[in-house]
Amino acid sequence: MPEALVRLHHVDPPLAAELAALFMAARAEAMPWLPVCHGLEATTRFLADLVAQLTAWLAHDGTGRVAGFILADDDWIHHLYVAPGRQGKGIGRRLLRQVLADGRPRQLWCFADNLRARRFYEAAGFMLVERTDGRHNEEGCPDVRYHYAGTRSA
Repeated sequence: MPEALVRLHHVDPPLAAELAALFMAARAEAMPWLPVCHGLEATTRFLADLVAQLTAWLAHDGTGRVAGFILADDDWIHHLYVAPGRQGKGIGRRLLRQVLADGRPRQLWCFADNLRARRFYEAAGFMLVERTDGRHNEEGCPDVRYHYAGTRSA
């Protein structure tokens, strides 16, 4: 059964905790070298606050569990995570397409060593525009900034 995409306007505490657990598990699986800067409780609060400020979409699987989510605004994609075991099944692609459907240009940061994510964004039409040594992110890991030109005509 395909995942249902749902736009979030707020999250209740159990859903915020589920998003945080997915966030942490996806990061641990995809980037085991990435320092963990915050525990589950702080990550839950962080994501609940972001959902209230940004456009948030989540993918539910057929069991009602969260399979992935994306948080964005008019200019940036802030987070896109898919649950371990669900990656490579088109969920991230569907979430990204949902956000990009408005045709606006977008930017995002990605850790430089997250090669799978970098290939994913490049395949979606994002172009590498900047590399950093990581001194400006809390993890202290080198990152790259991507830009998507959008599809709106001027």
